[in-house]
Amino acid sequence: MPDRIKVCVAGAGAIGGILAARFALAGHEVSVIARGPHLAAILRHGLVLVDHLDSQTRTTHRLEADGDPQALSDRIGPQDVIILAAKANALGQLLPRISPLMHAETLVVPAINGLPWWYFAREGGPHEGRVIKAVDPQGALMAAIDARHIIGCVVHLAGEVRAPGEVHHTAGRRLIFGEIDVGLPDAATSRVTNLNAAVNGAGLEGIVSRAIRQDVWVKLVGNLSFNPVAALTGALMDAICADERLVEVLVPMLNEGMEVARAFGIPVAMSASERIDLARQLGRAKISMLQDFEAGRPPEIDAIVGSVLELAELSNVPAPTVRLVDALVRARARHLGLLAA
Repeated sequence: MPDRIKVCVAGAGAIGGILAARFALAGHEVSVIARGPHLAAILRHGLVLVDHLDSQTRTTHRLEADGDPQALSDRIGPQDVIILAAKANALGQLLPRISPLMHAETLVVPAINGLPWWYFAREGGPHEGRVIKAVDPQGALMAAIDARHIIGCVVHLAGEVRAPGEVHHTAGRRLIFGEIDVGLPDAATSRVTNLNAAVNGAGLEGIVSRAIRQDVWVKLVGNLSFNPVAALTGALMDAICADERLVEVLVPMLNEGMEVARAFGIPVAMSASERIDLARQLGRAKISMLQDFEAGRPPEIDAIVGSVLELAELSNVPAPTVRLVDALVRARARHLGLLAA
């Protein structure tokens, strides 16, 4: 991978916008796929990053931007890295359209919430190639691109879009990368280590994982617990962790998620209390599902909660607390008109 890489961020919302701006600050050639007023603002004024981790530094970045991957490719050609940072429920429309931006060695890095559609691709177990219907009901995502392009990614940072074209980096710097092909002799391949080096050079904290699915579950058990609780209560992360009654809800949800992970051969090497301590590090972060509820967007319930319940049923693991909270958050979303009946 060259020192200066061509990076396209597909879905330049909170997380995607932070990554795009960070790579631009590091001198890479960055483009974004966005839509609506956010795209219009980026085209008109550039992408603004407000960094709350560094004395509220404010920087503006003029980037190539479009809502159409083909039109963007016609102007800038294929990319070295495509970061997928769209909402999980928008991937069905986006992923099949990114091929014009790819060449034979393009890395596709899904920086997304929930259980990723690629989870059973190249995993070498009894569920090899299984489609997770909660996130990929027609199998379109699994079929869209060859899994050899995919680098697994787990994001531990937080941000918000507070105005069109303006993203705020509010907490965390850590991103974890790993090969998804368990048949590789060394999961820390040169392409992963090079990508990780580029991320570190962009002022973030990259980590190379030799067991990326385990890292997926460490985040996922937290997401399936904290996200719906935040959406139902309106509380920020620090307030959730400080509320003893909410912690009494979180602990069984975390334990049930970990039991599902174990059923698929993934030991989550931390207790529920340790996972809550990890969440405390995000401080006053506004969790993504709460942001969706407040913005009137369809929330990622299927990817974050429904996917785990799907695997719980597949492995005969009871998950009563997760199922109860899932029912409540779906009912709330339907009441607000954010989900179809």
